[in-house]
Amino acid sequence: MTTKNLLVELFVEELPPKALKKLGDAFAEGIFRGLEERDFLCSESESTVFASPRRLAVHITAVRSVSQPRPRAPVTLMPASVGLADGKPTPALLKRIQTKLYHPDVDIDWVMRERIFTAEENGKQVLKHREDLATGGTLEVGLEGALDEALHKLPIPKVMSYQLEKDCEFPGWSSVSFVRPAHGLVALHGSDVVHIEALGLKAGNSTHGHRFEAAVDPVVLKDADNYAVTLKKDGAVIASFAERKAEIAKQLATAAAKVGGGVKAIDDDALLDEVTALVERPNVLVCEFEKEFLDVPQECLILTMKANQKYFPLLEASGKLSNKFLVVSNISPLDASAVIQGNERVVRPRLADAKFFFDQDRKKTLASRVEGLGKVVYHNKLGSQGNRIKRVRAIAEAIANRIDPGRVADVQRAAELAKTDLVTDMVGEFPELQGIMGRYYALNDGLSVDVADAIEDHYKPRFAGDGLPRNTVGVIVALADKLETLVGMFGIGNLPTGDKDPFALRRHALGVIRMLVEKDLPLGLVELVAGAQPVFGEKIQDASAALVDFIYDRLSGSLREQGYSAQEVDAVLALRPQRLGDVAKRLAAVRAFAALPEAPALAAANKRISNILKKADGVDAHVSELLLQEPAEKALHAAMKQVAPQASARFDAGDYAASLQALAALREPVDAFFEGVMVNAEQADLRLNRLGLLATLHQAMNRVADLSKLAS
Repeated sequence: MTTKNLLVELFVEELPPKALKKLGDAFAEGIFRGLEERDFLCSESESTVFASPRRLAVHITAVRSVSQPRPRAPVTLMPASVGLADGKPTPALLKRIQTKLYHPDVDIDWVMRERIFTAEENGKQVLKHREDLATGGTLEVGLEGALDEALHKLPIPKVMSYQLEKDCEFPGWSSVSFVRPAHGLVALHGSDVVHIEALGLKAGNSTHGHRFEAAVDPVVLKDADNYAVTLKKDGAVIASFAERKAEIAKQLATAAAKVGGGVKAIDDDALLDEVTALVERPNVLVCEFEKEFLDVPQECLILTMKANQKYFPLLEASGKLSNKFLVVSNISPLDASAVIQGNERVVRPRLADAKFFFDQDRKKTLASRVEGLGKVVYHNKLGSQGNRIKRVRAIAEAIANRIDPGRVADVQRAAELAKTDLVTDMVGEFPELQGIMGRYYALNDGLSVDVADAIEDHYKPRFAGDGLPRNTVGVIVALADKLETLVGMFGIGNLPTGDKDPFALRRHALGVIRMLVEKDLPLGLVELVAGAQPVFGEKIQDASAALVDFIYDRLSGSLREQGYSAQEVDAVLALRPQRLGDVAKRLAAVRAFAALPEAPALAAANKRISNILKKADGVDAHVSELLLQEPAEKALHAAMKQVAPQASARFDAGDYAASLQALAALREPVDAFFEGVMVNAEQADLRLNRLGLLATLHQAMNRVADLSKLAS
């Protein structure tokens, strides 16, 4: 059967830029998988994705014009004992054949010979029916079904409805729902049009290029393989998202080099993706603004240029913002001066607004804004931001007294002012600058660098991979801020559900974990959570236990993402270590222990001991040597007297690996004990003594981790 390459393109109005890449990938994947499931593809078939502001397309190699016939799975009819009697079909089987499978006059002997066979299923003999090969379907039918499925599965941010104007039952009244109005459909199998329909459109072999710079319109495609080349030559469009993105990146670098002075365009992949989704034929131009605007904090200028205008600010080698920026235009006129001047004229009012906000905000101190936080609602059950900042300050003060009493005053000041920039004009206009502007205004007010840094850093870490606060004051305030959120939200029952987490509690929990681990803070998790509870008074219920479980769950997931096995993580976290800075050392010790030849046997024995002790509640870890009778229990007790102190001393010294490795010497006496000693002896004092011996062993073996979790 011959194959040809396939092209499918949907031509639409401008697609949402932030969703374009996902839409393009999903469109291509959906059609490819749909054709694959319908047996139109070969093992060597490959797909190429195309996505531009006004089109979604896919090119697929080696596509059959008729699907490959395939056998249908045999159908189980009934147990053989029901369907056969002395090798002949019973009335039950005959009825099934003549009413469900074939017509009443069918040749029963032929059916029994060619279609019915016996097979084993779940240990029983059953009768199965082998059906004919499925017939191959045409590409028109298969592609239309695959395209329809792909369109319905697209990750569309928001659907819109519009009216069809032609080729429909009621022009102007018949409506279609899609992400944007669709105006054209191309489906080419080689050079042949595949006659399919979708969204009220009939497939053809022509599309449209650039709105202003296409050489011809419409752009006629000779075959599937010349799509990208023809669209670029005749339509002035780079159809490939990846190629367009690479071209923009190359032009940005070239333009920055021409500016000179070692400047580089800001590195922002999300912005690059968004701009790639806005232009069909990129043309990078250099613009500039007045140097007086550089007196404004560069974060403000960068944000307004990126977020509002989609420009690429140019940074000097030192990281300082220059007064030049790059624009990615969608047109390439011979004289670009009007485009450059237009963009410079557009950005100027934005920068002027930022300068005005900055100048106005500095007329009031942060301290004078504290009272204004009382008018900002945080949560209807938890009060205002003013109430909240008092709680954060109390929690931070308690933590500071534990880990750095000399910084209590700075911690109190930073916590009190941490949220005050929320009531400034700049943050009101650009919420993304919260904390950042607080730092600038704190320095303007004459506060110390540590306090100013803490005001900015108390939001950290804000996302995966973000840095931690740069000084101790910032760490304490950030920890207090996240604890206040977690304890408060858990206390009112406002918990994350599924993919919904409006107060970012998962992120806050991971932030707490990272600070406790990476800063190796001498704070116990349970004690930390419990200490934050009283600051809420009667506003919340005590949900400390649930919150601690939640944090350990986040820690477990984080450790597995870092490459630790489920067994290793479960073994360490089963003991609920309070100082999270110890967790990495415990995991390393468990991994080293698991590599020892004695580890499997000791882990299995530990699991057995755990099960025995669970059934014998209230056993004291106490052993009377007078009640030791069997040689094996005496040997185990003697070995423990020697090994347990060594393991304990190494544990107390923080050498967890050595502590676990010392336990390897117990393998032989433990094995001998279970082989030669009856734990549940009839004599009560012997039984309790042996259980006490096992309890003592269990305690010694499980100080670093629950070794029973390592048993397979």
